Amino acid sequence: MSTHRLFVALRPPRAIRAELLGAMHGLAAARWQSDEQLHLTLRFIGEVDRHRAEDIAAALGVLHAAAVTARISGVGIFERQGRPHTLWAGVAPHAPLAALHRKVDQCLMRVGIAPETRAFTPHITLARLNRSAGPVAPYLALHGDLASAPFLFGHVILFESELAHGGSRYHPVARYLLENLDTSAEATALTSAQVAAKPPSSP
Repeated sequence: MSTHRLFVALRPPRAIRAELLGAMHGLAAARWQSDEQLHLTLRFIGEVDRHRAEDIAAALGVLHAAAVTARISGVGIFERQGRPHTLWAGVAPHAPLAALHRKVDQCLMRVGIAPETRAFTPHITLARLNRSAGPVAPYLALHGDLASAPFLFGHVILFESELAHGGSRYHPVARYLLENLDTSAEATALTSAQVAAKPPSSP
């Protein structure tokens, strides 16, 4: 049976993505993200079979949450074993994004997805870093005050991640409109037949 590697995310508007892309320079050997890869992960789900993927898409269809007005706020890194491995742009304010994260988590728990245990840090990944990447401190100092005008996250999106050479490719599976926009909160999801038609993941 085919499997689907899923995550739930917010996609920043085109103008904000352009600002982020403009900040992607000045760090040797960084693997910068492409425009299509820019997103704020609300919940990583991982590998599931087709039936569970359909259940997840349906469960998120009952999500009721307000659209979030956010802004880019600074840059930072995640480390692994004392070495930087991810460079990111922060997204503020934390409280409404954390509340949306919890609501997504609650929807997923209804179909047997274990709750998230890691602390939630709203961010958009800018680059992946390996041992050959240059020193990060100068970049952080130069872009520490990275900021944007306020913008709206109006949809939650269920994505499928396809592992490929040069980085992952992300395909939207379902889009869920957040409230206090012009229309009511509804999901536009792929049908079961469309999900079933997805080719199996490469081993």
